[in-house]
Amino acid sequence: MDGKDTGEALALARDLLTGVDRRYEHVAAAARTAERIARVVPEQDRDVLVTAATLHDIGYAPALRRTGFHPLDGADHLKGLGWPLRVVGLVAHHSGARFLARAHGVEDLLDVYPDEGGPVADALLFCDMTTAPDGRTVSFAERVRDAHGRHREAPEAARRARAEREPFLRAAVARVQARLGPAR
Repeated sequence: MDGKDTGEALALARDLLTGVDRRYEHVAAAARTAERIARVVPEQDRDVLVTAATLHDIGYAPALRRTGFHPLDGADHLKGLGWPLRVVGLVAHHSGARFLARAHGVEDLLDVYPDEGGPVADALLFCDMTTAPDGRTVSFAERVRDAHGRHREAPEAARRARAEREPFLRAAVARVQARLGPAR
């Protein structure tokens, strides 16, 4: 994958996120989920999925905070380090970031990065939305309830954007569950 690998991604995430809420536990667990469900994407995309799952929340690192919108801050950092544009785009757009970008006033900055959609983006979203912020595996419904609780003090525009995003998230999780079949 253009000279970068999943081991390098894990080391970068560990360096940037250790001690940031339990965010490293979240990305490490999301990466394990990606490895477990990798069969839902074409074989040539599996490393990209695991790498993106490992890096998707590095924008929470205080040292990377530029815009305050973690998908964008993480993507900007990865681009600067020379990560493949595909991984950078997946990080930038993970879990329906486009819905929240407008509320944060960074929609035009996010649009600089490709939003590929499709099976890999769905699988990344699944990994994120079935892993609690502390790394526990949870159902999609639990993750949404937790997010509502953590963000109840957010500005009205951000709460509205989260509500608009929820059907998008639910649909992507359902697509991955269908690809996984009954034995997950």
